[in-house]
Formats: sequence, C-alpha cells, structure tokens
Amino acid sequence: MSKLEFPSSTLTTNQWEQIDRLATSLSHEQAIWISGYFAGLGHQARTAAVGAESAAELEPPFEVRPAAASSRSLTILFGSETGNGKSLAKLLAEAAKARGVEARLSDMADYKTRGLKDEQDLLIITSTHGEGDPPQTARGFFEFLESRKVPKLPQLRFAVLALGDSTYERYCEAGKRIDRRMAESGAERLADRVDCDVDYEEAAAAWIAAVVAKVAPTGQALPPVARSAIAARADVPAPATFDKRNPFNAPVIENIVLTGRGSTKETRHVELSLADSALTYQPGDALGIMPRNDPALVSTLLERLALSPDAPVTVNKRTMGLGEAMSGSLEITAATPRFLNHWAEITGAEELHVLCASDQGQARTAFLQGHHILDIVSRFPAPGIDAGRFVGGLRPLQPRLYSIASSSVAAPDEAHLTVTTVRYTLHGLPRTGVASGYLAASTEADAAIPVYIQTNDHFHLPDDDVPILMIGAGTGVAPYRAFMQEREARGAGGRSWLFFGERNFRSDFLYQVEWQSLLKTGVLSRLDVAFSRDAAPKTYVQNRLRQQGRDVYAWLEEGAWLYVCGDAASMAPDVDAALTDIVAEHGGLDRDGARAYLSELQRDRRYRIDVY
Repeated sequence: MSKLEFPSSTLTTNQWEQIDRLATSLSHEQAIWISGYFAGLGHQARTAAVGAESAAELEPPFEVRPAAASSRSLTILFGSETGNGKSLAKLLAEAAKARGVEARLSDMADYKTRGLKDEQDLLIITSTHGEGDPPQTARGFFEFLESRKVPKLPQLRFAVLALGDSTYERYCEAGKRIDRRMAESGAERLADRVDCDVDYEEAAAAWIAAVVAKVAPTGQALPPVARSAIAARADVPAPATFDKRNPFNAPVIENIVLTGRGSTKETRHVELSLADSALTYQPGDALGIMPRNDPALVSTLLERLALSPDAPVTVNKRTMGLGEAMSGSLEITAATPRFLNHWAEITGAEELHVLCASDQGQARTAFLQGHHILDIVSRFPAPGIDAGRFVGGLRPLQPRLYSIASSSVAAPDEAHLTVTTVRYTLHGLPRTGVASGYLAASTEADAAIPVYIQTNDHFHLPDDDVPILMIGAGTGVAPYRAFMQEREARGAGGRSWLFFGERNFRSDFLYQVEWQSLLKTGVLSRLDVAFSRDAAPKTYVQNRLRQQGRDVYAWLEEGAWLYVCGDAASMAPDVDAALTDIVAEHGGLDRDGARAYLSELQRDRRYRIDVY
C-alpha cells in the first residue's frame, strides 16, 4: 500500500501513526471489513448520543465491546459461483457481529426454504452466472422463490447485493430477480439493491456498512474503540499469506502441448511449483491466474490512440505509466457497456449513442461480441485523447480460474493445469485469449505465474468408499485427473466411472495413457469416450450417457455422486437433459418426476456441477 497523506485537520499525529500502521498491515478482505465497521460507527455517531460509555471513562484493559443484541433475527444468505459472494457474506457477518448482531450465515444450496416465512431480517448476496442465471448451487432456492410456493413475507426486511459482469447484457440479473420477488412477496427493503461489476470492492464495502447500520440496534451507545487496541493490532506483523490480492509467483515446471499433430486446437499441460508458498488445495479446487495482456495488443492500442506508454495514469489509487497499466492492471480486450458509454461520450459518435440506448440490448450485445476495445477505438477515433480519460472507461484486469488437474498428495508442492489456448481471427486480425495466451507464452526457463487458490466446496470428493460418476468434455476432464490421483494415493475403494468427450481420438484424447493405466490398476472402474469429429453423426458425452443409461441409473440408485464439468452454454444443459431422460426411462418416472429426482440429488450434494 502506498503512503497516505496525513489529514492534520482531523487527526492528531499519534492517531494518524496508529491508523497508518494498521492500514498498511491489512489484507484486502480485512480492509473491506474495517471500512464497513468504521462506516457503521460513523453512522451511529450521527444518530445516537455517546452516553455514559464514552472513551474518556474507559479503564484499562481497553476492549471493543459490541452493542446490545438486536431484537430481530438476522440471516445472511449467499449464492456464489467463484467464491466472491461467500467471502463478502463472511465479511458481512463479521461486521454485523461487531455491531452486536449475531447473524446466521447460509449458502443458498443449504438453506431450508420452508424457513423463509419465519425470517425477520434477510441480507442476500448473489452472483450471476452467464446471461442472467443464478449460481449452479443456488438453483433450488431460485426455483422456490419464483414459484407459487413462496409465502407472503410482510414481516421480512431485506436487502440485496448483486455481483455480476457487465460484459453480459443481463448484468446482475440473478440479484435483480431476488430483489423483485422479495418485493412482490410483500417484504420491506432495508436498502436499495446495489449492483456490482467485477471491480466490486468499494461498492460492496459501502453496502455492507449501510445495511449493518440498518440492522444494528438503535439507541445504543457507540462501542468504544480504544486507540491502544488498534495500535496493538497494528504492531503485529501481517501473516505472509498468498491470496487474490497477494498472489504467489509460481515457477513454471513444465508447459507442454497435450494435443497431437493435426488437432484443431492447442491444449496445454502446465505444471507450476507451489514450494515455499504454504498454499494448499483439495481436488476440485481452482487455481486463480493473474494474467498479463499480450504485449503486441498493448503496442497496437497505444499506436492507435497515439499515446505514450510513459503517460502517467492512476489505477486503484496507484500512479504508473500507461503502458504498465495496460499490460498488467486493466482489461483491454473485451469491451463492456461501460466502455461503450464512455467512448460514445468521448467521441460523440451517433452510432455508439444509439447502441447505448436502453431499448438496444440485443443490438448492443451483438456489437460487443464482434468488437473488442481495439476495434472500437480504431473505428471511432478520438484524436488528442488524454491517457487518463481513456483508462477511465476500463475495468481492472481480473484473475481467471482454472480447475486444478492434480492432487497435492500425488504431486506435493505442485499444481497442474489443463488449458486450451484460445486463438481466433476478428476483423482480419489474430486474437488470443487473455489468460490462455499468457500461459501459452510462459515457456521460458525462468517463467513464473502469479497464482492463488480458489476453494470450490461444491466440487470436492465424497468419502473413499462412495462411487463417483464423472462427466467431462475437453479441459473439463482436469478435476477428474485430480480425483483419480487422490483416490489412487489414498487407496480409496470406491468405484469410479469417467465419461470423456473431445473432437478426435488420435489427437485429442487428453491424458490417454494415464486413464488406461488407472483402468488396469482398478482405480478407474469404467471409461466411456466420445470423439465428435471421428464419425457421423457426431457423438458427444450425452450420447454415451444415454447408451449406458441403465447402468448410470443403477449407480445413482446405489449412492453414486455425480459430477459434471465443462462448457456451460451447451455441454452442461445437454448432459442434464440426458440424465433427465435416463432417470425417466429407467426409474419409471414422468419428466417432472425425473426432474424432481435430479433436484433431490442436487439438494443432497450428490449432483455437482462446475462449468465455465
């Protein structure tokens, strides 16, 4: 953290030294929590008398004492796809506790919907997956909330924090759906819904502060915060932990092409060293990659904008050269509605202003899918634009998550990835995926990748004796390699069955030798493969599932856990439809009954989905 300016008009020198030491020792998550906490204190200071518990009357030892408990119950509910919603929900619960409110924290996947009628205060944080869908694990909650079964909720007060990605037209739609249904059911808003883009931190911190102030008991004295207590905490060195805000530079051990000659794609196996990082993970977790933009794209954009790479800009309160900001701090590939609005204002281009209109959603989406930032600034130039004004329309460069393809038991201090390099042509120019291109280029002997672990509680293994059905296409096979390595190392006795799909047998059978070895040793009980380009009609994993439907249903009836990993747009829905047909046919159920069967598997955490 850079040195902050001393606000001599508001704080004494001693106060500032203590606060500055604390600020520079905080992790990102701690900073969000503390900002919400002090914002809540400020709100209460404006609305309540300090009373007898003023700081002057305190006797050592100094303590942070919570206000009296609230008379209303508080539940914090979250639906999370990548873990951001869960982390914010935990911060919210901690901020509420600091203000004297004990909250019940619940994942939507675990929440008993029949208890909704008894809730009093409900704070909801949810992400949006794709074009307006809820997180996979929250589907059951959304189905209930949007059904006729939801009760009237006049006793309920609620507030919603919606997380999303503005590159999608139905931005934050999952949060909007909950907000709308709660209001339709007669519940009272504690605060207006806040919609957060990928750079959600400041907006989320403000929302946390605002809603905690609303649910905290009124008329209570301020919980005294002694300066000595803050100073004591600031003097304790922050633990050397690596996370999203402080990634570990993992040396590249190996970076090879898995696909064979003649393949229509390039899929790589990347091995990274986690030695000396203290990072740990379980099979099913993901590795967060902090990428850098393609140097060629940075140079081309600077040339089109006629800007110097040394022009100073401020990003996340740090001043740096424009070239460095575009290389490692800003998203400069995919354009967003935010950038479109920004560029329309700068250039005054009529076509862009039309696209920004509220009734042009479909046209705007199509335009953004076919035009990157480079294409927009080339087609609608802005002569003499200032560097600071250009970056004002850009979002922070975000990490990308990849399923870990190894077990830490089998490969200690390592994390393996299976990554398809995204390459294509747009408007006559070659394009590369931001993270996959960055990984593909990281082949030098001294290459290192900034990484962190993103846990995925919804995709972990069951007990060793439980059978598992694994369904994956392309790089969706990565977590199953980790599953098998883990079970082999542990000597697990549970049966395992893999359905794997790709384009061609000869060039795209990822980890073929490993699967065959696992079959020989019995660690992998069964293997069914589908190579869509080898014969007509095309055969996919869902076709293989249907062919083996009787046995698939028998495994489910015998308690098997079901895993699906792959493309969210087509593969996962097609597999779900095939499973519905299988359950209907072999379980003697109608379609509604089959859907209910699969929904029950999801509620029991036996049907687990990880899609991208």
